[in-house]
Amino acid sequence: MSSTNPPRNPVAYKNESFLDSEDARPLRILAEYLEPMHTFRREHVRDTIVFFGSARLAPEGPLGHFYDAARELARLVTLWSKNLPSHAHRYVVCTGGGGGIMEAANRGASEAGGRTIGLNIGLPHEQQPNPYVTRQLTFEFHYFFMRKLWFAHLARALVVFPGGFGTLDEMTEILTLMQTRKIERPIPIVLYGSSYWNEIINFDALVRHGMINREDLALFQFADDPAVALGLLQAGIAPELEHATPAIAHSQTPRD
Repeated sequence: MSSTNPPRNPVAYKNESFLDSEDARPLRILAEYLEPMHTFRREHVRDTIVFFGSARLAPEGPLGHFYDAARELARLVTLWSKNLPSHAHRYVVCTGGGGGIMEAANRGASEAGGRTIGLNIGLPHEQQPNPYVTRQLTFEFHYFFMRKLWFAHLARALVVFPGGFGTLDEMTEILTLMQTRKIERPIPIVLYGSSYWNEIINFDALVRHGMINREDLALFQFADDPAVALGLLQAGIAPELEHATPAIAHSQTPRD
């Protein structure tokens, strides 16, 4: 009789075939919440300025001026943040981590000597993290909704450059959370490129047809120049600077 012990299965949390299974999907979703939270706490990141925009906007293309503007605005934001009093030294530039506008914003923040975040997403046509994201703040997501949660969770301001379906989805998600007050704090939102946005979305028609209220148009502002956009962000964030220790953003909870 052989005394050799039969092979033992790995414990569940080390069993890769189980973790990749249908039954373990809740664990994978939870991991995409807990792992970024762990990293942000370790790296002392509590609040961000989020840049949305198309991955297709290359610096040499016909809309390359938007790439240059995003790069410059992220540089200005980072320099401003670094010169705040030490207790308020924050506001890390955060993007989706890919190319185009995302690359431009990460690049501008990096050139200003700041840390910068990339919330990358695995796609069929693989999106590679751009080289300007801080290594310790590079994340890879499978689930779009968990990625969007982390865009919203730490955001103190939002800049939206021209983009397609993904940008529209991300922008309208934040606008909906603001409109419905599911996010407690006001988040200044700047739509960069007024002619583009007013052509793509007929905001006045939404009001005219009763789909939104006139006051909902106050949820965002337009800018066509990096310095103007910076001023709008600074004005919107100003009340936050009174707080020495920012709290992590959280959703509005029902009250009696």
